[in-house]
Amino acid sequence: MLNNRNRRLIYSLLLLLAIAGVLALIMIKGPLAPVPVQTVRLSQGDLQPALFGIGTVEARRSYTIGPTRTGRLLQLYVDHGDRVTAGQLLGEMDPVDLPDRLQSAQKSIERSEHQIEAAQSRLDEASSRSALAQREAKRYRELLAKKQISHEAAETKETDAKTAADQVRGAQADLEGARHDLQRLQSDLKALQAQVEELKLVSPVDGLVTAREVEPGSVIVAGTTVLRLIEPATLWVRTRIEQRGSGDIRKGQSAEILLRNQPKWPLKGNVARVELIADSLTEERWIDVAFEEIPEGVAIGTLANVTINAPEVPKVQWLPAAVLQSHGRQTGVWLIVNDKAHFTTVRTGARTLDGKTQIRTGVTPEDRVVSYSSKPLSEGKRLKITGHD
Repeated sequence: MLNNRNRRLIYSLLLLLAIAGVLALIMIKGPLAPVPVQTVRLSQGDLQPALFGIGTVEARRSYTIGPTRTGRLLQLYVDHGDRVTAGQLLGEMDPVDLPDRLQSAQKSIERSEHQIEAAQSRLDEASSRSALAQREAKRYRELLAKKQISHEAAETKETDAKTAADQVRGAQADLEGARHDLQRLQSDLKALQAQVEELKLVSPVDGLVTAREVEPGSVIVAGTTVLRLIEPATLWVRTRIEQRGSGDIRKGQSAEILLRNQPKWPLKGNVARVELIADSLTEERWIDVAFEEIPEGVAIGTLANVTINAPEVPKVQWLPAAVLQSHGRQTGVWLIVNDKAHFTTVRTGARTLDGKTQIRTGVTPEDRVVSYSSKPLSEGKRLKITGHD
């Protein structure tokens, strides 16, 4: 039989063993246990940077065709999908009374032309009479100088000459007035003809009809879209690209376009325009990518995956993009220093679509970078390497 002292000693030893076991369990499996991690080191090689975006097929140049005056649509000569040429008549508005007004204007011009002819005849007649009266007045002045006639007779001829001259000026004024009337009527006729031309819906370019918005017989107001046209040769993909890295995109860079309805046929393209407006909400930017060769039958609005290629960056150090972490509003990586976690900031460069990121500063080839951890890391956290990438 154990005495009380021995029994207490045994209990104390068992308690110490239990405490030691718990502490060991805490250190090995519990909160104080090292976090299992996998590591990776800097690699060196050539990187092919690229940016990926999703866009839609649109036309760089599109047109809306409609009347400039309110009226009824009389006729349309084209339909959706028709190809048209520049200057082709696409449709017409109802002219209402314009033809009658045109005919009236033409008749008024003809009458004005006749009035000009009559005024010209009167002017010629007045000019002849004035010339005769001037000769008679001159002859009478000569006779008066020879005292062969009286002063009264000479004055009468002078008065006749002045009267004839006044009649010439009156005839000239009538002729000028008739000519001005003709010019006014001709201007009115041109205005009516212009109104008639405005009733015609004419194609401004060689293009393709993409929409027929209104049908003949409808009454439409000025500015209403009747037809929509595009220039098929100006099709491109208007693409949303993440703002980060988009500052290096330049016009003319090569790109690859993969239409969603033709996923097995990648198409070559190039950056046609880098738009100056960005979306602050989605943190994206618009990049317009043109086809090198526009595919046959591509539909407006087709979704497309776009990859914009940047110049190759040779012989650089890189890490997988997945190792980059944000900590305290800084971007960097977790390193293993004396079996503990240490965060260091890095300066990155080119990125590739397969997950490689150029590391400019912050990491050396000897550093062991954490590529995977089973738990979130903190500064000074004990680590245990379980594998290498």
